[in-house]
Amino acid sequence: MDTFGAWSLLPTLVVLVMAILTRRTIESLMTGALVGLLMIDPTTVVSQGSDILLTVLGNDTVTWIILVCGLFGSLIALLVKTGGVLSFGDAVTKRIHGRRQSLLATWVLGLVIFVDDYLNALTISASMKKITDRFGISREKLAYVVDSTAAPICILVPFSTWAVFFAGLLEENGVAGSGMGLYIESIPFMFYAWVAAAVVPLVALGWIPDLGPMKAAEARAAGGQPMPSGVDDNALEVEDTGKKRPHLLNFLLPIITLIFFTWYYDIDILRGVIVALAVTLLLIAGQRLLSFHDTFDTALDGFKAMIMPLGTLVAGFTLKEVNDVLGLTDYVIATVQPLMTPGMLPAVVFVTMAFLAFATGSFWGLFAVAIPIVLPLAASVDSHMPLVIGALISASAFGSHACFYGDSTVLSAQGSGCTPMAHALTQLPYVLIAAAIATGIFLVAGHL
Repeated sequence: MDTFGAWSLLPTLVVLVMAILTRRTIESLMTGALVGLLMIDPTTVVSQGSDILLTVLGNDTVTWIILVCGLFGSLIALLVKTGGVLSFGDAVTKRIHGRRQSLLATWVLGLVIFVDDYLNALTISASMKKITDRFGISREKLAYVVDSTAAPICILVPFSTWAVFFAGLLEENGVAGSGMGLYIESIPFMFYAWVAAAVVPLVALGWIPDLGPMKAAEARAAGGQPMPSGVDDNALEVEDTGKKRPHLLNFLLPIITLIFFTWYYDIDILRGVIVALAVTLLLIAGQRLLSFHDTFDTALDGFKAMIMPLGTLVAGFTLKEVNDVLGLTDYVIATVQPLMTPGMLPAVVFVTMAFLAFATGSFWGLFAVAIPIVLPLAASVDSHMPLVIGALISASAFGSHACFYGDSTVLSAQGSGCTPMAHALTQLPYVLIAAAIATGIFLVAGHL
């Protein structure tokens, strides 16, 4: 049988339903892959499944992403542990003297710390919450600003873990040229990220008013209670020992090194992060910031912190291989192509994938499944490929930004000092505004 027809949708449907019910991504992806293997041949599940896993893990692109993400985790952990992120926050916030300034400074910090959304959320919330408290700003509004400059900014910069992941997916799926080259070409078309980032200063300046639950949170903060009741403010906070801060260069030099050497090695971020890690280790040893054991324990902890996204990557590629055997891509193209025009495709891709990312809480794994389906579809209807990729990655950023139980939402909320649900509900009106504007832009751009 060349194709399973509509039945080829079943494993992906299982993934979506299970992700919504369990809110667990890796388990959902592997369950979908198992269902697919059972459909192909129940008697060869173990042998065929193990062959597919070996194929995925033996793939050069997958190995490259595992190394990059793991080493990024080590670099992030060392930057946090040495206190360099606090030095950076101190330097930026010395001259803040007002409410609007404090929110705009938080936004600018988010634009600068673009390497990873986890590092972004952790650093900014730790650096800014005492300052925003001073000016009667609710922790929910701080969390909104922090979250809006996490994934939406990370996808706009090719020197980030998000860029590495999606460029790897593009490379794996046989795009013309390099995956990173096509990713960079798509950045101008990541309209949701651009709009979401642009809405923040409008909210900070009061040009967009406090809406819905955010209005109540700001009223509470104005009454002298920036932090909501019953919140543990010690969660996910960068440790501040009270000792003299390390020099600001301890943060800036590794980041500048990362950017420069990634560019120097023809946008090879693996080589860039290796050099940045080497510079960070030299800074730590030269200033005796950490002991030998603490340094490498921290680096290993950072690498281990990337296990979840890397597990998602492997599970997503495994499901992709199973879907290829089932003929899912061919079926979807044959079904949708007569109904789809090049002009409509970007907007449809953005809305559909944004909803699925929001519903499932899967911002990387879902797209490991979607890209092999969407890119051939875009090619078959002769749609503008960078625009379609921009729509796909915009949808991923929307999911990370809006999902109530997404890791970026949880991290921003806990780091800022409010509950994830309070943060998600207070920022939802602004997220939907940005999504509506982005959808309109995708519609217009698709028809131009």
